[in-house]
Parts: sequence; structure tokens; C-alpha cells
Amino acid sequence: MTALIKNPRVMKKVQEEIRNVGGTKDFLYEDDIKKLPYFKAMIKETMRLHLPSPLLVPRESNEESIIDGYRIPAKTIVYVNAWVIHRDPGIWKNPEEFCPERFLDSPIDFRGQDFELIPFGAGRRICPGLPLAIATLELVLANLLHSFDWELPQGMVKEDIDVEVLPGITQHKKNHLCLCAKPRSHI
Repeated sequence: MTALIKNPRVMKKVQEEIRNVGGTKDFLYEDDIKKLPYFKAMIKETMRLHLPSPLLVPRESNEESIIDGYRIPAKTIVYVNAWVIHRDPGIWKNPEEFCPERFLDSPIDFRGQDFELIPFGAGRRICPGLPLAIATLELVLANLLHSFDWELPQGMVKEDIDVEVLPGITQHKKNHLCLCAKPRSHI
């Protein structure tokens, strides 16, 4: 919601898509979510910039490897900094910009096979909760965007939104996001 409220163009576009698919329904279901390519691109972009855990769970190498000319001995503890990978200008054009369009015609996904986008890890060691987490996130967020119009409290502008996170293994906002929800009229 923070990324959407800071980017009104994206908020408007994603709500239009959701409301076109949802129509006058009171509730969207998983089958409806499958018909929302821009919404899914927005989720990917959010996961790229605001991943749940900037450092992936440490791993120990089984055997000696060479990566980019560096020798990694067997039994070395390896930390993967996904936050840096997700902001690498060698991979992403304008990496600090919130731009869901970058995923519209892209096969890159966060399900562990594309190493450019690994908010939940990769390969066999990917987070086992990923399918449930994404299904829940998509369903809840799509319904919130379908049913309500969102705006900042009176007197607040998007530049006032705090995006700082607390230190820790997982990322939590330092200060909560406060928004005003207005029920959407279905007319």
C-alpha cells in the first residue's frame, strides 16, 4: 500500500484493472486474480523493492566453487544479499523506480527460478510458505483495492510518507502507514 499511495498513477491503473474484472461483485476470488496481469506485475515490483527479508537465510557450500573469479571453499557460510540484487543497475533499468510495467512482458518471476528476483530464496531452498503467502497477499490486496478508494489523511502529501524500516532479519516499517479508506460506490 505504501508503494501504491506514493505512486498514484500505478494505484489508478491497478484499481481500474481490478474493478474492470471485478465489476459489481462484492468479493474477488482466486479465479479473478488470474485475470489481472498489471496487478500481478505490481506485486512483483513490490517484492523487488520491498522484499520481506533483505538477506536470505545463510547457506553452507557443499563443495569448492568459483564465482566471478572468487574461490569459495567447501563449508563456507554464504550470505545472499537479495536487496542489492533487486537494485542492481546491471539487471534493472532505473532500479530505484517503482515501475510495474517492467514485468508486463517479462518472464521473470519470484518463484525461485529467476535469480534476478529472489525475495523468497531460490531453488530447492525456497521459502516453503511462498504459495500460501502470495495467494493470501493477492486476494486480500485485490479486495481492498476493489472495495475502497484510498487516500492520505487530510493535510498529508505523499512526500510525508515514511518508508524507513526497522533493523532486523525481516523488514517492518518503522512507522505505520495511515490511510483513509472510502467505500467505493458500484455505480
